[in-house]
Amino acid sequence: MLDRRALLKTGVAGAAAAVLGTPQPAAAGLTGFELDELTIAQLQVGLKEGRWTSVALTRAYLERIEATNLQGPELRAVIETNPDAEAVASELDRERAAGSVRGPLHGIPILLKDNIATADRTATAAGSLALVEARATRDSAVAARLHTAGAVLLGKANLSEWANFRSERSSSGWSGRGGQVRNPYVLDRNPCGSSSGSAVAASANLCAAAVGTETNGSVVCPASANGLVGIKPTVGLLSRTGIIPIAHSQDTAGPMARTVADAAILLGAMAGADPSDSITIDPGIVRHEDYTRFLDSAGLRGARIGVARNYFDFHEKVDGLMEAALDALRAGGAEIVDELELDLSAVQDQSYEVLLYEFKFNLDAYLADPKWGSPYGSLAELIDFNERHRDRELQFFEQEIFLKAQAKGGLETPEYLEALEICRRTTRSEGIDALVAEHRLDAIVAPTGGPAWPIDLVNGDHFGGGSSSPAAISGYPNITVPAGQIFGLPVGLSLFGPAFSEPRLLALAYAYEQATQHRAAPRFLPTLPLGGRG
Repeated sequence: MLDRRALLKTGVAGAAAAVLGTPQPAAAGLTGFELDELTIAQLQVGLKEGRWTSVALTRAYLERIEATNLQGPELRAVIETNPDAEAVASELDRERAAGSVRGPLHGIPILLKDNIATADRTATAAGSLALVEARATRDSAVAARLHTAGAVLLGKANLSEWANFRSERSSSGWSGRGGQVRNPYVLDRNPCGSSSGSAVAASANLCAAAVGTETNGSVVCPASANGLVGIKPTVGLLSRTGIIPIAHSQDTAGPMARTVADAAILLGAMAGADPSDSITIDPGIVRHEDYTRFLDSAGLRGARIGVARNYFDFHEKVDGLMEAALDALRAGGAEIVDELELDLSAVQDQSYEVLLYEFKFNLDAYLADPKWGSPYGSLAELIDFNERHRDRELQFFEQEIFLKAQAKGGLETPEYLEALEICRRTTRSEGIDALVAEHRLDAIVAPTGGPAWPIDLVNGDHFGGGSSSPAAISGYPNITVPAGQIFGLPVGLSLFGPAFSEPRLLALAYAYEQATQHRAAPRFLPTLPLGGRG
């Protein structure tokens, strides 16, 4: 089991060595893993039949986490494991033996991103050394609902520090606390972020499924790059209480899993109203306790699906996969409405302004709330901490986003209010809602992103393209599903639509998944071959 203080002793220097050195091949213990690629339903059958216990599942995943963090291939997907996980699993085994099963997540090991608070012995630090001693006295709303559902919370997954909102030249998947997460398909490739560790952990079978968070792309991009299904729900479907924030107009947690069915199970467990998060109690919200009932292998029949062509043409091989995906959608009975435009380039600057204003306001409120256990009470104090620990926190890239946010005024500032109104109008009534109404669409599709780029701590990320912004800025739902691979690197197809259209999107995603079966387990290759005759 990972020891937090032992990891801190090795520190970022050890993380840097792992990144900058030669990637090691997969450890022998990664092959022949008994639980490899098993679904939540299959794990439940094994629990019911007595083939294993929740304690046995928990131990197996913890041992695999240790193998991939402390030996080759050093995925660095998990920052810290929960020392009480086996005790929780044991209690859930006792409940099962007494004839009480809470639901499909009873006894199932799940990992949470390191910005989702848990009232246990693990920290909630957003990957920052500043919060490494933070201990929440209350579960986040998401963690509380997962506990109630019977999930075993294995620990905290690594992430892009501060959910990738500290520097404009960062490497996705790097944090001061956890080092650089590696992509399990090709180890010198970036896992995308900010839910990097959650994605890698779920893809590499370090847990049954994982939870990430998204402001713009932070669930769907790492899900795509790691061969997963990722759901970015409608903002308000589930609570943000106890999640280290960026922007209340866009933030949400979301499930990351190897199948659509597993992601739907997790979504149902997490969705719910919370008086502490006022947006979740809006009477217009439509949510369901069980999203698996919308899964339909014939879900594409009669569907009308629009193609947002302006998100194509950044990589010819991605375009090839997308054309094959469109053919599969047609073969399943969907009518494709092609050549739609959903260009948001005119609001990118306003969107960034909204995030800067909201980040300062929301983060200051979170840090000042004693129940989340932060030793620092404001963004200004974090900026000072980073400067005082520059050798560890700022060794690869700076904190210019922190500085820009700190310079902003309050949420009553006209600049903020105008930017927020423009963003909502452009992405909602003049964007997704307009296209859906005009063309009578069930969903809009686009490539989630391109194949993973090489890890680069010197220059930062090299995004090729992506389509997360319309759903992210509008606050609307987005689901990514594996659509194939390019040189062994996964690429996803995104389906997004109006507010609270998760049931329809899940039906479409499930039908596409069942027809194509593009999910392939990672191979932990050290690097891609350079080609040539040698």
